[in-house]
Amino acid sequence: MREILEAVATGDLSPAQAEAQLRGYATGDAGRFDAAREQRRGVPEAVYAEGKTAAEVAELVATAVETTGRGIATRIDDEQVAAVRERIYEAFPDAEVDHRERSAVLAVHSATFDFPDVDATVCVVTGGTVDAGPAGEAVAIATEMGATVERIEDVGVASIARLLDQVETLRAADVLVVAAGREGALPTVVAGLVDTPVIGLPVSSGYGHGSDGEAALSGMLQSCTVLSTVNVDAGFVAGAQAGLIARAIEGDSGSQK
Repeated sequence: MREILEAVATGDLSPAQAEAQLRGYATGDAGRFDAAREQRRGVPEAVYAEGKTAAEVAELVATAVETTGRGIATRIDDEQVAAVRERIYEAFPDAEVDHRERSAVLAVHSATFDFPDVDATVCVVTGGTVDAGPAGEAVAIATEMGATVERIEDVGVASIARLLDQVETLRAADVLVVAAGREGALPTVVAGLVDTPVIGLPVSSGYGHGSDGEAALSGMLQSCTVLSTVNVDAGFVAGAQAGLIARAIEGDSGSQK
């Protein structure tokens, strides 16, 4: 503790960095950022931007970069993105800001951030173009966790030939995230074709009854093939779970060498 206090006194550590090292989190006006989550859980902390003001999101992302070298925000809108960019470039002019507009994910990396590298492949599959938002969130998080991420898009069961053309790629992946709306049939079909862990990601798309993702969620939960299912539009959870599986696969592989 003394070393940390001395580092604060000399300016080598900020108060937020010191608090993060001592308590595992940093406290600000916008809330507490869990700076130790990735070390504790293997999944990086992310700021859920929906429902927060632009200033709150900017403060939390800046705190994340200050304490961990990286900041991630999900469900972020254009006003919040602008506030984050302004705050980050003022405090960390050498940082890189990556905004994935379609999936509403923003990631910031400091100039010294050491990106993780996992020797495993996550393949994210979509039934149709409308699934791109939640699927893109899964892509972003699995990528942030260090996995190699591949995408197979628009292979819904309405024309199953599109899917069958991709079977070799599906089987080569270490873990699959399969996003689908409507009745949510695609993950069930995919899980029947591979010996790879499959994570079903129901999407809130479709017409009329069940169009809020309820039908897709129910279909995946009732699947007759073996798959795991996350909540509706929960791309972050799907990507994080895929990243954890990828890390476990890399660990098993490493132990056998």
